[in-house]
Amino acid sequence: MDSLTQIVLGAAVGEAVLGRRVGNKALLYGAIAGTIPDLDVLVQNFADTITATEAHRGFSHSIIFCVLAAPLLGGLVNKIESKQKLGWKPWAWLFFWCLFTHPLLDCFTTWGTQLFWPFDWRIAFNSIFVIDPLYTIPFMVCVIWAIFLKRSSTLRKKLNWTGIAISSTYLICTVGLKMIATARFEQALENQKIDYNHISTRPGAFSTILWNANVETENAYLLGDYSFFDSQPISFDLYPKNRSAEPEFESPQAREDIERMKDIAQGWYLMENKNGKWYFYDLRFGLRPINQNEKEFVFAYIVKEGDDGLIVNETDKNLEDASLIFKELWERIQGN
Repeated sequence: MDSLTQIVLGAAVGEAVLGRRVGNKALLYGAIAGTIPDLDVLVQNFADTITATEAHRGFSHSIIFCVLAAPLLGGLVNKIESKQKLGWKPWAWLFFWCLFTHPLLDCFTTWGTQLFWPFDWRIAFNSIFVIDPLYTIPFMVCVIWAIFLKRSSTLRKKLNWTGIAISSTYLICTVGLKMIATARFEQALENQKIDYNHISTRPGAFSTILWNANVETENAYLLGDYSFFDSQPISFDLYPKNRSAEPEFESPQAREDIERMKDIAQGWYLMENKNGKWYFYDLRFGLRPINQNEKEFVFAYIVKEGDDGLIVNETDKNLEDASLIFKELWERIQGN
């Protein structure tokens, strides 16, 4: 999830663990702990694009990291907050739960979280978008309100747990909404007599009303969307795989690198030669409009063979089209 949401979650968990004993410092250190796993993005400053992408939501989002980091951070904070005279164990307990709930929440999003690292198993329930105001805002209101109450206040405790309960209930509901949306996509495929090998569904941006589907057939991918307010049947856009037209890289390292990219995309990928450049598209995150008549894949990379393997550069994301994106999204959520 986005950084703000993880800060709110971390603060709430910190308050639940130590709020009665240390007051707002529990929220502060909880908020800090909630951001720590996402520091893995700093890897991109020291590694190539493929390695940095593989590292995202890897070790820092694992149970092993939580177990190893919690006592170290607990010991550090115990020295900083020596006047509290808590000892390192209560602080370590706070950090463990704040670190652990971060990847636990991320498991419900699309990218995939290696909770059981070093095992190469990315968990992605695909039930909530990385930014969802319905999850974050009520939760944040409860946490902010609690900050202004005394740590011994019964209302403070109730507010904090109310925020946790509301957000958790909504998170569970997203799984149910996903199941309903998936059933609608499957019914549409059956009605259109489309044979397929696999289907993957995920929520649209900022909402659990609009859902997107990737459907794999033998020779193509089908992309479709569905809003709970739709009145027309679901339609799908077809994108041929064209696997035989993919580039054949000469060096073993380049061939290994492209296979790593395919693994990152979990097999949901296309390659296209456009204007003399090879593009690699990760289909899991769908399309976005770039003008009134054209769309592009959200995650697209320009790839070419270099002296030491594959050179990979993520394409620029033009923020000037943000108004168009939100306009089209809002219109689509309202139904077809």
